[in-house]
Amino acid sequence: MFIMPNKPSRRAALKGLIAGSIAGSLPEQLVGKHAFEHPQIAVIGAGAFGGWTAYHLMRKGAKVTLVDSWGAGNSRASSGGETRVIRGIYGADRVYTQWVKRSFDLWKEAEVRWKAKLYHRTGLLWMFSTDDAYARLSLPILRDLGLSAHVLTVAEAGRRYPQINFTGVRTCYYEDEAGHLAARRACQVLCEQFQNEGGQYRQTEARPGEIRGQVMSNLLLSDRTRLNADQYVFACGPWLGKVFPDVVGGKVQPSRQEVYFFGTSAGDTSFQEPNLPIWIDFDERVFYGIPSAENRGFKVADDTRGEPFDPTDGNRTPSNECIERARTFLRRRFPRLSTSPLLEARVCQYENSPDGHFIIDRHPEAKNVWLIGGGSGHGFKLSPALGEHIAELVLDAATPDPFFGLKRFSQKQGKTTQFDLKK
Repeated sequence: MFIMPNKPSRRAALKGLIAGSIAGSLPEQLVGKHAFEHPQIAVIGAGAFGGWTAYHLMRKGAKVTLVDSWGAGNSRASSGGETRVIRGIYGADRVYTQWVKRSFDLWKEAEVRWKAKLYHRTGLLWMFSTDDAYARLSLPILRDLGLSAHVLTVAEAGRRYPQINFTGVRTCYYEDEAGHLAARRACQVLCEQFQNEGGQYRQTEARPGEIRGQVMSNLLLSDRTRLNADQYVFACGPWLGKVFPDVVGGKVQPSRQEVYFFGTSAGDTSFQEPNLPIWIDFDERVFYGIPSAENRGFKVADDTRGEPFDPTDGNRTPSNECIERARTFLRRRFPRLSTSPLLEARVCQYENSPDGHFIIDRHPEAKNVWLIGGGSGHGFKLSPALGEHIAELVLDAATPDPFFGLKRFSQKQGKTTQFDLKK
């Protein structure tokens, strides 16, 4: 999901946003009142947000237990699936680009440390048939942070990528360092490394325990045991509103999203890396895609927010209507693939907040409980930096930013247009 800017962001940066690194996060370097106490912390949710938060907490000296109902990268999770895009263009919201910049470094460090290929640099082609402010406002921020992106004329883009029909496209941008991440594999490797380095992992359902005197006492587990900790971090993706209906209900809204993989002609490599980058097409609807990664086929997805969805029991059979919509798009923008067979399809979900921004805040009635969510389809890429920041918040080494707080939803405001990408 892409967050469309209404005006340039008034915020420069979160303090301490990009401090520290995987290699440097040692216990003796901690600051804050928990520096040498080795607090016991439970993190609920082993997806991108929860997994990286648990990992950073563990490397900062905390005793961490990571809990997940179905396992890291499972097919119900928003962090499941094979690939996710990583890109730095984020409109005028500088904080997200900063997190992406930091995450590039952390993904690369993790690959070396864990000996696992997770980040694939392909470049990214942005195509706009509508207003291009989303990319245009990003360019000064990217330049300031040392990320490379530039304008391409439509004619130049057409010469580079004859596989694409640029009819109707008004402006193009190319982002050099963008690429895709091995999503499911990254979650699983992260969980394994967390355990290898001393973290505890339990596959069980966890429910909030009693809150009394601004403190949650424990977690109730599905095996009828309880898990006690000093602090609790709930990073349970599309289930966050269900776990805390009185606090988060309605503020995290899972939506049904469909992803397709179309076949190419035998021997045709023009729709694979390095002959085609990742692409994003801004028109009446926003489609994006990834060239054939791991020979799975040409990935196409509609970024438009889908219908409400139950991530636990929802029907994950692709719909004929949405498949035809994707085929209609292919006929227009990638005409050589207009009759391509559908090789695979999967139904996943976004977990949208009303304004498209993350939720990073304490539970209003429990000072030892953190609520993390609202990934809204764009959180995976920057999860290493976000997890680092959350770890600092939990250990009192950073201050929460009201921009991501729950109180923003109670403030009087008009209807958001963050998800109406036609405007």
